[in-house]
Amino acid sequence: MQRRTFLKHTSAAAALLGCFPASLAGIERSRPPRQLERRSLGRTGERLSIVGFGGIVVMDATTTEAAERVAHAIDRGVNYFDMAPSYGNAEQMLGPALAPYRKQVFLACKTQKRDSTGATAELEQSLAHMRTDHFDLYQLHAVTTAADVDQIFAAGDALEAFVAARKAGKVRFLGFSAHSVTAALALMDRFAFDTILFPINFATWYAGNFGPQVLDVAQRKQMGILALKAMARRPWPEGAARRTRNAGTNR
Repeated sequence: MQRRTFLKHTSAAAALLGCFPASLAGIERSRPPRQLERRSLGRTGERLSIVGFGGIVVMDATTTEAAERVAHAIDRGVNYFDMAPSYGNAEQMLGPALAPYRKQVFLACKTQKRDSTGATAELEQSLAHMRTDHFDLYQLHAVTTAADVDQIFAAGDALEAFVAARKAGKVRFLGFSAHSVTAALALMDRFAFDTILFPINFATWYAGNFGPQVLDVAQRKQMGILALKAMARRPWPEGAARRTRNAGTNR
C-alpha cells in the first residue's frame, strides 16, 4: 500500500471515531509530518498512533514478509504493536521483525491464563518470543463472563501475577480486553487498570447501546481506551461468512 493510500484510509478511521459523543477534550494530539496522528493514552503519559499493528497479521508469514510489514507500518508512523500467544506463531514472527525498532514502539501483549502460575509462565514465554525484557502493556485477554472476573481476582490467580510482573519491571502498565459490558464494568470497579481494549464502532454503539456505558466509566477513571473492531460497517447479515482482517485503533 502506498503512503498516500495508507494515510487516506487511516484518516477516515479517525474521522469515524470522531462520531462518538463521548468527549475527546482530555486527549492530547500530535501529528508528525506525513505520519499518523498520535493521541495520549489515558493517564499513562504515552502517545500512540491512532491505528495499531495487530500482531496476528504476521501469523504464518515468512520472515521476509513479517519484516516488510513491520517496516511498512513503522515508516508510516505506527508505534503501537499488540500481540497475544493465541495468535498462532505470530510472536515468533513479530519478535525478530520488530527487534530493530523495539526502543521506539509501545509493545502490548495479552494472556488468556486466569491463574497466577499460568499467567506468569505465558508472560515469560511471550517475552522470549518477542525478544524483549519487558512489555509496555500487559493485558488480561478476552474477559467475557462474571466467572472470568471472579477467577481473575481470586487468591493465587492472574491479577497477582500481573502486579508482581509490574513490580519486577517486566511490564509497565496493566490492562484488559473485554467483549461484554458486564465484564468490563466489573473489572474497572475492582482494580485500577491503566487501559481497556474494547469493541467500539458506530454499529454496536448506536444500534446495540454496546459501549457508551463502558467508555463513560473508563474516561472518568482516566484510563487509556483502545478500540477493537472500530471499522465495523453494519451487523453481520444472517448466514454470512465471517471473513475479517484484523487491526487495532487507539482512541
